[in-house]
Amino acid sequence: MTTKPTARKFRIKRTSPGLSAKDANPADRPLSPETAAEEQEAKAQSQKTAASADTNTENVALELDAIRREGLTGRQLRMARRVAHKNGLAPTSDFDAVRLLRARGIDPFQRSNMLELVVPKNPNDPTQETGTEGKLNGENKKSGRIQLPQTMPVDRETLPSTEHLSPAEMRDRQISEIQQDITRRRRRKMGMLLARLAFFVMLPTVIAGWYFYAVATPMYSTKSEFLILQADSAGGSAIGGLLSGTQFATSQDSIAVQSYLQSKDAMLRLDSDVGFKSHFSAAVIDPVQRLAENPSNEQAYKTYKKNVKVGYDPTEGVLRMEVIAADPNVSANMSQALIDYAEDRVNNLSQKKRGDQMAEAQTSFENAETERREAQEALVTLQLQGDTLDPQAVIAGLRGQINQVELQLLEKELQLAALLDNARPNQSRVDGARGDVRRLNEQLDELNARMTDASQGENSLAQLNVRIQMAQADLATRDMLLQSALQQMEQTRMEANRQVRYLTVSVKPLASEEPSYPRKFENTLVAFLIFAGVYLMVSLTASILREQVTS
Repeated sequence: MTTKPTARKFRIKRTSPGLSAKDANPADRPLSPETAAEEQEAKAQSQKTAASADTNTENVALELDAIRREGLTGRQLRMARRVAHKNGLAPTSDFDAVRLLRARGIDPFQRSNMLELVVPKNPNDPTQETGTEGKLNGENKKSGRIQLPQTMPVDRETLPSTEHLSPAEMRDRQISEIQQDITRRRRRKMGMLLARLAFFVMLPTVIAGWYFYAVATPMYSTKSEFLILQADSAGGSAIGGLLSGTQFATSQDSIAVQSYLQSKDAMLRLDSDVGFKSHFSAAVIDPVQRLAENPSNEQAYKTYKKNVKVGYDPTEGVLRMEVIAADPNVSANMSQALIDYAEDRVNNLSQKKRGDQMAEAQTSFENAETERREAQEALVTLQLQGDTLDPQAVIAGLRGQINQVELQLLEKELQLAALLDNARPNQSRVDGARGDVRRLNEQLDELNARMTDASQGENSLAQLNVRIQMAQADLATRDMLLQSALQQMEQTRMEANRQVRYLTVSVKPLASEEPSYPRKFENTLVAFLIFAGVYLMVSLTASILREQVTS
């Protein structure tokens, strides 16, 4: 930026048209002493103004060079240009905006300057300054800041340069200085970035790697696989026949067994049988993985969930279990114990249902058997009550005897009538025939009386026969009920057997010879990725917040 030269006003006498060319040229014509003095004074003033302008230009170049060396960021330079425009300045560049603001005593990087750039003017206050000085003084008064002369560094060159450089050389020099300044700032930022990465990412990764490689206790893994099968059934519904033998038939049982093996109940049972807490509280385990001396159930359960992993594959219906311990034999023993627990749980899954069904069938069979025995005893009692086992046969015999006696009586009566038809019958034969008729009538009356007793009365053979027939029918019904109950009990037993679940071990747990954990390289790499991701998220969040606050 150059300053326009100032000169005094002087008069120039114009030549008249009648003068010659020689007289019209002021350099050729003689000057008066007053005019010559004025011209000499004007030339001296012009030379002084040019020298002052050159000095100001050199000072401005030095100030701009010093501002460039301060290492201001692009955001600070843009802020300085905005503040300069708000204060009514016309800078030629961002560095010139910083120079002009500092020349007026304004700090372009102070936050109050962005909020209090314009001071309202009170026309009634004659003591308030007007223009830019009034604004600056108002800002200084509000902020309580006193503008004092600042000391210059000793090693800073403030005198005009003695080197005479052409504008092209000066431009190349300034471009070189700008490039060097950009390179220095980039190196400084890169160094700070590397320092932050080393502290927040590399150092934690090194610590994690040192733990995995040098401190962590080797852990041995025992893997096993088993599945739950259902008993084969020849009958059943169509849907049951389709689903039987597939993983869908036992999926609920497999999920229930998986939940049980990962529960606190299984952990407590494993601790009582194998000593889970005591094993993971041993001194051979590193402090990170080791339990306290007398851990609570909750603390032990957290370690149990980390070291006992059970997964269920619904496509194949296979349960895969992995048990991790510091000793391979202990790991195998724990795995076998958990498989035994799973087998017990599988056997108990449908035991209650099967027990209820079998109990109901057994009770029905016992009741049918008791009722049949009672009906059989009633029939025997009725048969003993009539002193005969077959009252119907007794009645039939009486009827046969009565018929026979009636035939004999009819025959004797015919013989007696034949004897009486003679004029002089034989008295002895007549008396014999009459005796036979009398005896047959007595026998017939006796048989009729017995037949009447057997057909009438509460204890007659007919009533007894009816009661015996009813008892026999009841006994036959009880026999049918007993047979049905027996058949139902057999069917229930078969159905209960079909509901039985079997646990089949496809991969037996075997003690491993080499440790499976920790996976040193993989775990170290995962730790590096985690720390790098956390640092990236935090740095992005911080930069966004800083930009929002300072904009």
